[in-house]
Amino acid sequence: MTMNPAMQPMEKISMLGPSDDFPGGPPGAPYPSTVVNIPAEPPKDHFIWSIICFAYPNIFCLGLAALIYSVKARDRKMMGDMNGAQHYASTARCLNIVSTVLLAVFFLIVLITVIVVPVEINKHHNHYYG
Repeated sequence: MTMNPAMQPMEKISMLGPSDDFPGGPPGAPYPSTVVNIPAEPPKDHFIWSIICFAYPNIFCLGLAALIYSVKARDRKMMGDMNGAQHYASTARCLNIVSTVLLAVFFLIVLITVIVVPVEINKHHNHYYG
């Protein structure tokens, strides 16, 4: 039975620790290492969310404030100031969250009012005139 040369067992080579046969290095020298610096992902500026929050009305103008902070975050990101961009982006995110929650509560109150008020009016109308 003959073995395919590609199927031959491979030599086990340690990739960690010192090497006695590293070319160009003294015996027992560690393997050379390469450090690659990968820049962190730039912070999100939440610009689209801020525009949406700005478009629907709220009594505290939180959408406008969020839009301003989003633009500042975008400007800082373009200038390369990632710490400043992160600060402005997190503020814009918080303002967008508060604005969205207030809008959801407002719509919930309106929905309940639209459902409950006609039912109550109908009850009183049937009670007095029924």
